[in-house]
Amino acid sequence: MEEKMLTLEKFEEASEVVKRVTLETKLVYSDYLSAQTGSKVYLKPENMQFTGAYKVRGAYYAMSTLSEEQRAKGVITASAGNHAQGVAYAAKSYGVKATIVMPTTTPLMKVNRTKGYGAEVVLCGDVYDEACARAYELAEEKGYTFIHPFNDLTVATGQGTIAMEIFKELPLVDYILVPIGGGGLATGVSTLAKLLNPKIRVIGVEPAGANCMQESLKEGKVVTLPGVNTIADGTAVKTPGDKLFPYIRKNLDEIITVKDEELVGAFLDMVENHKMVVENSGLLTVAALKHLNAKDKKVVAILSGGNMDIITMSSVVQQGLIFRDRIFTVSVLLPDKPGELYKVSGIVAEQNGNVIKLEHNQFVSTNRNAAVELRITMEAFGTEHKTQIIDALEKEGYRPRLLQTVQTIFS
Repeated sequence: MEEKMLTLEKFEEASEVVKRVTLETKLVYSDYLSAQTGSKVYLKPENMQFTGAYKVRGAYYAMSTLSEEQRAKGVITASAGNHAQGVAYAAKSYGVKATIVMPTTTPLMKVNRTKGYGAEVVLCGDVYDEACARAYELAEEKGYTFIHPFNDLTVATGQGTIAMEIFKELPLVDYILVPIGGGGLATGVSTLAKLLNPKIRVIGVEPAGANCMQESLKEGKVVTLPGVNTIADGTAVKTPGDKLFPYIRKNLDEIITVKDEELVGAFLDMVENHKMVVENSGLLTVAALKHLNAKDKKVVAILSGGNMDIITMSSVVQQGLIFRDRIFTVSVLLPDKPGELYKVSGIVAEQNGNVIKLEHNQFVSTNRNAAVELRITMEAFGTEHKTQIIDALEKEGYRPRLLQTVQTIFS
């Protein structure tokens, strides 16, 4: 069956099939990102799908191609979360039993949502690759039908339907940015995009700490990373799909890698400017815009998902504020006498700084009259405002010392 996939005919068929379970995620023009990059940036918000991610496309289309016998056996897959929900949702639609093996590090929200669609969840391993190995074992033991999250041309065909929708809305698109984990989405999107317009440039984006496809392209063959380290859990894959690799080599024009701290900034950009929650893997394409030289070109960034648990979200927001100098901590030494705290707070207030936290340590010196330590965590408008506050404290002779705000905030 797979050898007949990734043709224009199959992409058209898949596009009709997935309409049964997908929402219409129309392109969103971003004034903010366009101004930042000099490109005409459009967002493809797959984070707004029923299951919170594009994965339902490939899962449902793959389920539609299974025989009654294959469905009767039940299906199994491994996933860090989004494919899990896609398969669980598709299985529920077809009345099929689904078993999902997920890494133990999967955010609780993704686990609970997968269970909410009626699937049985098995937690195993620290990363996707370990969970996948266990899923293959269970498929062998129980006779389940395995639906691979990315290394499956049928699944990739379903994912590629995103490109069909992009071209219908924006026929003259110049660039499409697509996240890469194992390569299913990138394979489907790039293959269909090149079928529709061979001149279009399709750029894959990987986390710097999980760049398995980039390394494979360098070596000219599929390679396995010794480990992965990224906050983009949905793309934390050590080995890309070998069935997909030939299509990636043929149709992908370039791969950009982004660091985790760039994803943190991208999260703030999306929340503040577009009021959208996008998970870290989905933010890869937004972060990559700053690395793309595409002035005055029409660029579509695919936001692949929005399934992020509240604890992770809170951490990313605070980290983002710290990275952008909107929260910082200083230590000042002052005499231990009445009025000194009032004086320091007055200086901060005059500069429109907003105090979040104060720590007063009388035991920093054996001579309390000479000096006690005051640690001030405060909110600023950005780097320029932060510098202004520090300069004002220095002018009054307090010699402020910047501290590692992360430790102060999360202690």
